[in-house]
Amino acid sequence: MDYKKELSAFFKENCLLDEPMDRHTTYRAGGPAEVYVYPKTREEWSFVLKLARTENIPLRIIGFGSNILVGGKGLSGITCSTKRMNLAAVKGNRLVAEAGVALDKVCEMSVEAGLGGMEKLSGIPGSIGGAVYMNAGAFGQETFDCLEYVEAIDFEGRPAVLLKKDLPHAYRHVQGIENYIILGAGFLLEKKDFAELTEARHLVQHKRIEKQPLDLPSAGSVFKRPAGDYASRLIDEAGLRGLSIGGAKVSEKHAGFIVNFNHATPEDIKNLIEEVRRQVKEKYGIELELEQILWGEFGA
Repeated sequence: MDYKKELSAFFKENCLLDEPMDRHTTYRAGGPAEVYVYPKTREEWSFVLKLARTENIPLRIIGFGSNILVGGKGLSGITCSTKRMNLAAVKGNRLVAEAGVALDKVCEMSVEAGLGGMEKLSGIPGSIGGAVYMNAGAFGQETFDCLEYVEAIDFEGRPAVLLKKDLPHAYRHVQGIENYIILGAGFLLEKKDFAELTEARHLVQHKRIEKQPLDLPSAGSVFKRPAGDYASRLIDEAGLRGLSIGGAKVSEKHAGFIVNFNHATPEDIKNLIEEVRRQVKEKYGIELELEQILWGEFGA
């Protein structure tokens, strides 16, 4: 069976073949995805899942690609984007959003409705699905703080509603979520003063502009925070700020970021990540743990 033909016939213009992943990741780097599709409905997801399962085809789910580095050799199999799943609504003290809605959009909606609990997540460049998957957070607030439930399907296509209490979670980690495809999430927020929320959102946005290299492609913090310390401080102390390999560089503005400053290949970025880890381990005996996800094959 030619699964590419099957997917093309089913998804029509929402199926792309040999699609360059530099168009779909915030690093602006990455080889081609064999097949790139945009499922929206439960029926469309079921079709993809059944095909992948019966034909044993690798399957990946991507939101905004803001935490992913794709290898230069690209991705085999099917890559599914959640970008067509873009509905969100406020209902009383609750906010519900599909997986492909921008997290920042949800933060904006909650603030405009005078609902507190997500305002400090403003400016995080990911989708709701990605934020739930890794319990994204910033400035002392995390996605799971106000999460009520996750709407999902498993890889057999069976629907599930996962309550927060059923998902053990910690800093940038959610146990068991990898067994599901996130379709959406519900958040329970609390009424707060609109002016205070607006000010908090603006303050966070301003801090991001001031401290982070938002003018160059990156995927945010490369490493998780080591216990009782900050990866950026260790990288800085090790004298690695501004270190470059090819077109990739440790940001001069924030040492926790690697930026694509000059047409970096995925291999440039990966090699720089490894060099930073090596030097920090050598100098401090601390093994920096990746926050970012590496996909596909990387060249030499």
